[in-house]
Order: sequence, then C-alpha cells, then structure tokens
Amino acid sequence: MTRLPPFMALRALEAATRLRSYTRAAEELHVTHGAVSHQIRRLEEEFGLKLFRREGNAMAPTEPALKLAAKVAQAIRLMQQGADELSAQRGAKTLVISTLQSFAIRWLAPRLAGFAEAAPEVEVEVRTDDRLADFVHDGVDVAIRYGSGGWPGVEARELFSERLFPVCSPAFLKAHPLERMEDLGRVPLLRHNRRAWALWFRSAGLDMAEPTSGLVFDDSNLLIAAAANGLGVALAPSTLAESEIAAGRLVRPFPVSVEAEYGYFLVWRADSRKGETIARFRDWMLGEAGRA
Repeated sequence: MTRLPPFMALRALEAATRLRSYTRAAEELHVTHGAVSHQIRRLEEEFGLKLFRREGNAMAPTEPALKLAAKVAQAIRLMQQGADELSAQRGAKTLVISTLQSFAIRWLAPRLAGFAEAAPEVEVEVRTDDRLADFVHDGVDVAIRYGSGGWPGVEARELFSERLFPVCSPAFLKAHPLERMEDLGRVPLLRHNRRAWALWFRSAGLDMAEPTSGLVFDDSNLLIAAAANGLGVALAPSTLAESEIAAGRLVRPFPVSVEAEYGYFLVWRADSRKGETIARFRDWMLGEAGRA
C-alpha cells in the first residue's frame, strides 16, 4: 500500500488544481506562495510525475493532478461531513462568528446582550481575526467582513456603510484651535494604513495632499485610542467612533463627513447546516444595523 503524502501537500494540490493558481491557493490556505510551490514539488518528487505546467500566468494541472485532486476533494468533503455531524451532536444552536477586533469591541460586543435576550438558546462564540473566514476548514459559521461585497461562493448581506470624519480629544482641540478646515494642515494627522485622508479632503473641498508623515496604525482601535489620548486628529469611521464621542472622549472639530469606500457585510455559506440559527442572527443584525 502506497504511503499517503502529508495532508497539507494534498490540500495544496487540490486548491491549486481548483483555482489554477499557486497564488490564489496560498491565499485560500493562508500560507505563502512558496509554501504551496514546495508542497507541489514534494508530491511530484514522491510520485515521479509532473503535476502542473505553466501556461502564461496560470498553472495548468496535468491529468494525474486532476485525478488526484478530485479524490482529495472528495476526502475533504467526507471529513467536513464527519465534522459537521459531530458539531450537530453539540447542537445546531452554537454559532461561531468571525469579525475584525475593532468591530467586535466597538460595535458588536455592546449589542450582543440583545441577541442573547432574543435567542437565549443560542451559544455564541466570537473570534477576532484579520483573515477572511473560509467557512470550510476553520469552523466559522458566519463572518462580518469589511469590503465591497461580491465574495464568491458565499451569501452576503450588507449591514451598513459608514461615514468618515475627523476626530480629536477635547484637550487637543483646546491646545490646537481648529477654526477652519485648512488648519488641519498644521496639526498632526493620525493615519490608518488602509484609509486615506485624501477621500475626506476632496469631500471637504480642500486642496491638500495625503499626509506622508506622522503616526500610522493598522488597527482602528489603536487609531481611535491615539486620538482620544491627544496625539493628533484621526479620520475615524462613524461605526467605531460613536461610543467615544458619546462619552466625551472624542469631539468632531468639523461637521463634514464622507461615505467610506467600503461597508460591513454579514457573510455565510448558503449550504450551512446551521441555516436556521444563522437566519436568526442575520435578521437580528440587520435590525441592529438599521437602528444604528
């Protein structure tokens, strides 16, 4: 009997065959391009067969690769079925939610008590992760994603878009009076690495370039915390800044806001065995989003 290759190598083969790309397979498996390439070479050496050939920018699987990938896909489906059956024994009322940490802390967590009251029999587990849930291998039932929508292979409902506007601490504003919007050019502007000030500048009619110096953050929680601690003016999303404004820790020096390029979406697998529970959470989230 032939010794089975490592499961990771077989998963890499199946993903690369299905997606016709080492890069896309690496993104799906949350590994590097080099890791996928290494696993494929490992299989080719073990079987003594060529499994892929390059055709332009694509990696075309050979006939042996197609046959093996089909068997691996079948095995993955059987394993997923077995995992789903075990999960069902635990109860279809368990719901695993994946979302960004900033959204979980600033928006979702303060409202979850409402869902617990509306559906007391549902056990909720919240996971925070910057990666996109794949709903197949990670045990996630529903995800809250920030983007433009249109993700393949999943169902998605937009919860809301958000507004962006400058915020700072009351103490900062007292020390740096901002009488005109142009005054932003003379104070520290806090930046998010995926959110450009230029979008707000254009909306405000300002001829100002994107700042190239100052503190940069990759997490909205840190950005808002820095502004609340008087380090500068941040371009904040309304969804995450509203609680700080209500508490008086942040103020808006100007009323101008601009709609963000992306929005928040609720995403799930249409064929999930927890469809009824997901539907209850979806309806509750849409209600909360409407009120927000």
